Amino acid sequence: MMGDSDSKLSPRTAAIKAALDAKPGAMADPASAPGATIYKVMGKMFAILSTKNVEAVSLKCDPHLADILREQYAGVGHRYHLDRRHWISVSLDTDVPAEEIGRLVAHSYELVRAKLTRRQQAELEAL
Repeated sequence: MMGDSDSKLSPRTAAIKAALDAKPGAMADPASAPGATIYKVMGKMFAILSTKNVEAVSLKCDPHLADILREQYAGVGHRYHLDRRHWISVSLDTDVPAEEIGRLVAHSYELVRAKLTRRQQAELEAL
């Protein structure tokens, strides 16, 4: 369900938000910080969507892939409060193609999902 603040999102950011919301078991916590929404699956964070000032998404990422992406795209960097080895920040209005961002959202979700206990994974499958 889209709220008033969602109507102010760019079409690209709205599409990324929809992709995050569509992940099985994904829970959005809009109260985390003004202009930021933390996405978790089974209580484990897999994304932070920032909509204040610069629209961006921070995603969990394989360390080797993170290095490659930072070299390949000007729009891929990191946020100071997240471990740069395991997290990337993707500016949503730069040179990173929307399809690539979609793949990175799925990659982040799968990395976190793979670390869940068997019981948590079974609960997630049942959704």
